[in-house]
Amino acid sequence: MLREQLGELLGPVVANLGYELWEIEYAPRAGGGLLRLYIDSPDGISLDDCERVSRAVSAVLDEADPIPNEYTLEVSSPGLDRVLRTRAHFERFNGERVKVEMIQQINGRKRFQGRLKQVGESEITLEMDGGEVSLPIEDIHRARLVPDV
Repeated sequence: MLREQLGELLGPVVANLGYELWEIEYAPRAGGGLLRLYIDSPDGISLDDCERVSRAVSAVLDEADPIPNEYTLEVSSPGLDRVLRTRAHFERFNGERVKVEMIQQINGRKRFQGRLKQVGESEITLEMDGGEVSLPIEDIHRARLVPDV
């Protein structure tokens, strides 16, 4: 719920600067939490980009105060092995290799790795050595790109 609230609050700020808000992570901790924003751009992300977004986002967070406790803000690139969470994320990387961990077992297993073959309304299809498997997006615990090295 906090991720959605932060996305609605910060997404337009990041977009107005010319970047895409790729992912939001918040980890509350004793003595102060960590709020990490991942931003992306077709031209890639530099340290200057991260600093620019951090300054703009800090001002909005200070005013709105959506996180009641102390926290540290970090802004970063999603990297080559980026997290895929939304249908739009999967669509953007259709045809790429991914690792997926499910909440519930499917066909007796929770972990899958293969080429993202198709993205439907509510599921993705992976092409693996043993054939194809369809995985419901809402049941995905974690998914990441597997970069070609």
